[in-house]
Amino acid sequence: MVCVILVNPQMGENIGAAARAMLNFGLAELRIVNPRDGWPNEKADAMSAGALEAMPPVRVFGTLQEAVADLHFVLATTARLRDMVKPVYTPPLAVQAVQEREQQGQSAGFVFGAERMGLVNDDVALCQGIINITTNPDFSSLNIATAVLVMAYEWMRAQAAPVQTGAELHRKDSPPALQGDLEGYLERLLAALEGTAFFRAPEVVPIMKRNIRNIFVRADITEQELRTLQGILSALLDRGSGRSPP
Repeated sequence: MVCVILVNPQMGENIGAAARAMLNFGLAELRIVNPRDGWPNEKADAMSAGALEAMPPVRVFGTLQEAVADLHFVLATTARLRDMVKPVYTPPLAVQAVQEREQQGQSAGFVFGAERMGLVNDDVALCQGIINITTNPDFSSLNIATAVLVMAYEWMRAQAAPVQTGAELHRKDSPPALQGDLEGYLERLLAALEGTAFFRAPEVVPIMKRNIRNIFVRADITEQELRTLQGILSALLDRGSGRSPP
């Protein structure tokens, strides 16, 4: 399953245009995070030219964390290369990476930011990589529906060509952890760190938390590895409390 996720979209017309572009090129799973004008939206319906009616019902979420919780692999579309260590994909390579995941039975998503400012760093930190669409460097601002159109077109174009994979990560019998399960571990880890002297300077706490999240999200951790990390954290917490681990 491959989905398109629009984060904080402002105009119903852009949601409708994005849905129309998706269905034009073979993508049908649309998720929306915190739409400014609510949902359902009459302007979106009109602009979609019937696409929204033909697609599965749009799923609406309050946060991007909730929207990606059941996905294995998520890529953020942004024109700005952030101050984060993440793989950067061109649209064709991003589609190829997602195709490979899909063929392994994994679920994936393309994430797009709001019209006014795109994705914030905390949203990008939830994604395994960045998609950078090459544009005029003097005018790089893409409408959200146009960005969806570019990726949807690349998606359909890739369906006609065989996936050419590079080296494949051997995972044995353990698939990558779901985003929601990884987020649960990270929330537990960060809460434990807050109870220690790890976060010393309050002004840099958000940046440090984002950096920690980036380390784990970028690592593409498997379900088995996540269970091991949970066990390590439990043992450390039990030791710190004076209890013996189970």
